[in-house]
Amino acid sequence: MALGLKKKIKNKLSSLSKESETYRYLYRQLLYFNRKRNYKKSSKKVTVNDKMVIFEAFQGRSFACSPKALYLAMLKDEKYQDYQFIWAVNNVDQHKYLKKNKNTKVVKRLSDPYHKAMAQAKYIVFNSGIPNYISLKKEQVYVQTWHGTPLKRLGCDIEATGNALFNLKEIRTKYTKNGKEFSFLLSPSAFTTEKLCSAFNVGPERRDQIVIEEGYPRNDALFQYTKEEIASFKENLKLPADKKVILYAPTFRDNHYETSVGFKYNGELDFDKLRTEIGEDCVILFRAHCQIADKFNFKAQEGFVYDVSKYEDVNELYSISDMLITDYSSVFFDYANLKRPMIFFMYDLDEYQNDVRDFYLDLEELPGPIVMTQEEVTEQIKKLSKDFVYDDKYQKFNHRFNYLDGSDCSRKVLDRIIH
Repeated sequence: MALGLKKKIKNKLSSLSKESETYRYLYRQLLYFNRKRNYKKSSKKVTVNDKMVIFEAFQGRSFACSPKALYLAMLKDEKYQDYQFIWAVNNVDQHKYLKKNKNTKVVKRLSDPYHKAMAQAKYIVFNSGIPNYISLKKEQVYVQTWHGTPLKRLGCDIEATGNALFNLKEIRTKYTKNGKEFSFLLSPSAFTTEKLCSAFNVGPERRDQIVIEEGYPRNDALFQYTKEEIASFKENLKLPADKKVILYAPTFRDNHYETSVGFKYNGELDFDKLRTEIGEDCVILFRAHCQIADKFNFKAQEGFVYDVSKYEDVNELYSISDMLITDYSSVFFDYANLKRPMIFFMYDLDEYQNDVRDFYLDLEELPGPIVMTQEEVTEQIKKLSKDFVYDDKYQKFNHRFNYLDGSDCSRKVLDRIIH
């Protein structure tokens, strides 16, 4: 069968699977058993290398998060000079620079070299799930770093509904299976430990065995950046030196999905109006969630809105931002380490809380104002630009959720993982 025809058939089947829940289930089962059989057969021939580590962040989208932090910490430590490092990415060409380190290899995610590396690596360091058809060997160590302290409910804790891709049963099955495979699960707080273990259906006895509660490695950088580095980040983005920088980072909505397109962003901020109101003093960094498929065009707001959705390391964006606007994204937990002002633009709060996800904590604990309208957003930007105080409420928030974060979490985690 011609390659082009096979691709068309595969795309058609994939499209049908998004439209029919029954067909989707059958299609996924077929793919799962076929891939599992092939992987099991090929992996048997591969011996585990005790000094090989494979890293993956956001399903291959970027070189970032805790996998990046742990990798960089290993490069700096003489103990790991003879280790081999594999980075799994979707775009190998964009990440060729990683190969400047002689011990680092870059592979395309889900390719044959990727599958070989997954079978060969002693340590598997991911911030999201491994492909469900991959069975780990007894001697392999799977380190699940996760990618943030959760506000919205995850996995087995979701009660309101499923989403456009998975029903509730599928979500719970997927998270439970993944939880059983963890060798280690990283956590920055007792709160996060409790919620992640609940989301992945990890019981108390196993929790004591696998959880490493030492802070998030990915936040080390927030305590390490120099003034010179921060200045270079701003310069690289060509940001004006005389204006405040506001990072706007909304999350995706499970119920905003379009077949063949993906999750959609239904923007509620009128950037033209916002420019008129604050453009003399501020610029906006717009960062869409990686699940959102839209291609944004801010040409009309050039010089005011900068699309940083594809900027690899969000920590660099945190470091140059004077203020954060978000909604239900977990970015605010990390940003709170900087003790800077935040605004929570929750225009669809009732719908999101009651019909989509619901939350793990009382919103009264949030270290910033909750607003529903554009007018309130503008009002709070002006107010917090002049009168922000790191008050008792904000301090209590950090004492509950970020008390373990610091400049050295990566080393502490590595000391627990690698013997």
